[in-house]
Amino acid sequence: MNNMGVAQLEASNYEEALSLFQSSLQMLDQNSKNLQLASLTCMQSCGPIPEACEEETSSSRDSYIYQRREYDEGMHFFSSPIKMDGPLVDVIDSDHSAATVLLFNMGLLCLYRHKDEEASECFIRALFLARCAERSSPVGAVAILHNIGYIQYRNSELEKALRTFSEALQLFRHSSNKVQLAATLNCLGVLYFHLPKSDTSRSMDYYVKALEIRKQFLGRDHKDVATTLNNIGRVHYIKGEYDHALAKYLDALRIRRGLLGKDHLDVAATVYNAGQTFHQQGQLDKALKYYQEFMRITVPKLGQNHRDVAIMLKCMAQIYHEQREYDRALKLYEEALNVGSAALGMHAEVASILNKMGNLHYERGDFDNALSRYQQGLDVERAVLHSLHPNITVTLTNIGQIHKQRGEYTAALKMYKDALDIQVKSLGQTHPSIAVTLSNMGLIHYQNKSYSKSLDIYQEALRIRRDAFGESHLDVASSLNSIGLVLFKLGLHEMAMQSFLESLKIRRALLGEAHRDVAIILYNIATIHLERGDEDEAMKCYKETLRVERAALGPDHSDVILTLQYTAQVHQQRGELYEALDCYFEVLRIQRRNFSENDPSIARTLNSIANIHLQNGNTVGVVSTMSEAARIMGRAGRSEEELRLSGFHLYGFAILHPECAPAA
Repeated sequence: MNNMGVAQLEASNYEEALSLFQSSLQMLDQNSKNLQLASLTCMQSCGPIPEACEEETSSSRDSYIYQRREYDEGMHFFSSPIKMDGPLVDVIDSDHSAATVLLFNMGLLCLYRHKDEEASECFIRALFLARCAERSSPVGAVAILHNIGYIQYRNSELEKALRTFSEALQLFRHSSNKVQLAATLNCLGVLYFHLPKSDTSRSMDYYVKALEIRKQFLGRDHKDVATTLNNIGRVHYIKGEYDHALAKYLDALRIRRGLLGKDHLDVAATVYNAGQTFHQQGQLDKALKYYQEFMRITVPKLGQNHRDVAIMLKCMAQIYHEQREYDRALKLYEEALNVGSAALGMHAEVASILNKMGNLHYERGDFDNALSRYQQGLDVERAVLHSLHPNITVTLTNIGQIHKQRGEYTAALKMYKDALDIQVKSLGQTHPSIAVTLSNMGLIHYQNKSYSKSLDIYQEALRIRRDAFGESHLDVASSLNSIGLVLFKLGLHEMAMQSFLESLKIRRALLGEAHRDVAIILYNIATIHLERGDEDEAMKCYKETLRVERAALGPDHSDVILTLQYTAQVHQQRGELYEALDCYFEVLRIQRRNFSENDPSIARTLNSIANIHLQNGNTVGVVSTMSEAARIMGRAGRSEEELRLSGFHLYGFAILHPECAPAA
């Protein structure tokens, strides 16, 4: 009767298998009263088989498709029921032995029916009988422990699962079965990987040992070898070792395609992992190709409204998002949102999609839609996540950023304060993340001209960062720069200079000479010299700033324009008009290269050039440049009143000097 139940189980006829296993166990229970099998929950009347439930470990990473029952991590190695035939019949010499087999098979059936409590009960009873029989048991304790550990794993009881699989590992001191040993090592690797704080070192150690054994005893192209290769790839991925990850994924993919065909879900899992790695490497076209292959495989098998389809649609949208193809990205985000909402309802993955959509709208300058999506994401996060979850602080910060951009400083501060409250409660008063939020708040007060408040907040952020990182850290340099800006606004130029110089020292030491952040500090130092009337020192700093910007950013970057403009102004103040003209002509060249021909900034640069021509008495140059500036302003739909020549608006200058009026 057991064998008939196994046949029904293998044919997925679960109700028939259940009836046969129950009858067998009842017969044994009647023969051996001390077995007490009637008390098992699985022996009671069972309801219908529930729909397949979503499973995920609590520590599942957002960086890859959730590894649940659809994809093989090698966690359910002993998943085949046992028949009482062949050599096994000689081992089954008592009702206890037969009961061990039946309980094991019943446990598997309960697993297939998604009744984990009943399955665990069967396996625990089978384990007791197997331990009593010791080596004469027809079912090894390792196989039973594996299933108990698997149940614990898929119910997110990772510490319990670790203990269970570790117990199984200890049994191999008395066993020569290397294939089962490799399976146990692989499972331990999976568990250490999925811990809330992934122990990638121990995980990799177990995986490497498992892979070595599997290659030796199963061959290099066995499906279990592919499983471990895929698992090793994920460890490399989490550690940011993308080249190593990709090598493992592609090797696993080759094996899986060869053994399973191109349309198997395990192939899809590795296809996704490889695509995600290409994505991280910036190879967006390759990543998109792999994502599309994942969709081709999974949609027919899992259905359109499946969470992994939603995740993949989000990933494809991110590709177009990063390529600034905003319309195509938004369409895919909308589709991902619809699928995710249908598959999951109120769920963190839905919140993630909403926040991605908010990011896209923000980048397009569409603050209304960005705010709407961020708010929707925040509502979902507050409904499904712990009140102190870090994702909530990210969304609050994003909302605060929009209010800041709009000049709604009170609303922005409220968002930052809410985020700060969560961080203080969850991380403590001195965590570096606190300093980030404080810096955002300090910037709000700075922009709102509340310089004293801004200074207090920036100094607190600096204290936290120095305590956390020491003196030589880029975040410390950033805080020093912010403090210098506030001190400059307060008129405390010497203190501002000291702060800037400290920041410059750190940045040069850590970033080298040719870095944009070094140029920013040099620019700020030059501004202090200029404010103090020390034009020589200002000029030296501006020229050094230009050298660094050109080396770090290229000769045509927008930062170069700003520094050239200030350099030109210093030359002009010093009466060095030809040097000033050279700077403005360089600005004009960069603007014409980077901007549209009717950009008002070009007209303003022409206006500056005309002023120098006027100082030089070059009326032809004045007429030519001002006429061109006026035409650009007109085509841009801007007023000529914005142009000013030596204290005159263009219109007023044309009345006094009609020969200089712009040509129509």
